[in-house]
Amino acid sequence: MNPDSFLISGSWALSITIYGLSLALLAILFVYRTKIRTFSGEVRVELAKASWPWEPKEKGVKKYKELIDSTLIVVIAMFLLAGYVSGWDFIMNLIISYLFKAPTPVQ
Repeated sequence: MNPDSFLISGSWALSITIYGLSLALLAILFVYRTKIRTFSGEVRVELAKASWPWEPKEKGVKKYKELIDSTLIVVIAMFLLAGYVSGWDFIMNLIISYLFKAPTPVQ
């Protein structure tokens, strides 16, 4: 086996660094494997208790009605808030430019 086949991008320094980090990651995963398994099990238990925004018995788009409605409300609220902030920014910019006799941004 040719040692150059282990090169990454033709650099031994890069290859050693990547292989070393990979080994370190594997060692960390091996040391903490029981904690990772415990955490994953606890996450599954908590997710089973969660209330999901769709009806599992429905079919098609009706299944996701609550999810779609909630998403629409969030998008509308985002646009309203963006308009509100932009409007006040525009008004404040006009007031400040008038007070300091700066050229107005609207021409």
